[in-house]
Amino acid sequence: MVSAPHEAQHRIFQENPRLFASAFRVLGIPFPDPVEVSLMDTDLTEMKPLERHVDTLLRVEVEDGSSYLLAIEAQGRKAPEKPSSWAYYLAHLYAKYRYPPILLVVCRDKGTATWAAEPIRIGLPSHPTLTVHPLVLGPHNVPAITDPAEAAADIPLAVFSAITHGNDPDAAAILEALASALTSTDAESAAIFAEFTEVGLGDTPARDLWRHLMSTSLSHFHGLVAETFREEGRCLERASAVVQALEFRDVPLTDADRARVAACTDMPTLARWFERAFTVTSADELFADEDEES
Repeated sequence: MVSAPHEAQHRIFQENPRLFASAFRVLGIPFPDPVEVSLMDTDLTEMKPLERHVDTLLRVEVEDGSSYLLAIEAQGRKAPEKPSSWAYYLAHLYAKYRYPPILLVVCRDKGTATWAAEPIRIGLPSHPTLTVHPLVLGPHNVPAITDPAEAAADIPLAVFSAITHGNDPDAAAILEALASALTSTDAESAAIFAEFTEVGLGDTPARDLWRHLMSTSLSHFHGLVAETFREEGRCLERASAVVQALEFRDVPLTDADRARVAACTDMPTLARWFERAFTVTSADELFADEDEES
């Protein structure tokens, strides 16, 4: 079952997609300056009943007009089945989009990070047909940001540092620096980053410390986005129900149709689509009113 810390660990890249630029600086790997970064559908399902989903998928456009796909996986433990899944993700993404894919694995313990960084070689031992070299972020290379000024200069990276080092002895200093940094930004942004930090810390002593810091120094920020997270969850569940109902009735759906339903965050619209899903015979009928209005 997917845990809240797992979700926070990769969703921070969705909330602030340009965090990947800081991540690549941490890794010491040059990356062209991005012109635009956009979220993409994470569903990599190719045929029924097998489904494959990457945690977060970004398309990054750079100044020379090139585009890259950045697949981000949050990995909490060693999983023997993952290397084959990662190889599939990259091959499928390249075949589907024709953009060079990059795999970034984010971990919260050094042992898992070391395992995830091992090259995946497929084919003859002396001449692999396919080799995958995951990029890995974990406690071994993500900086422990304990300086409030440094944290304020790159708050998304400071949040990611706090999540990654939640079990470290330096956790208290990292959280105190982040709490101080959040006072320098606007209330809405501070609330979002504070919530991500709490969720990302999971069931650790560091989360109790973070809650204490929030209750004493940022009480006016804390909890502002809790309802937003709940509403997002309700929308995702309803969108999934719409697609499942259509598939059960064998209504033809394209990848664009599924992505449109998944991207909808308006509950009344999703409720209307859900009712129609049991009577329409095409996606055009499902989206009829919205398409006419637009």
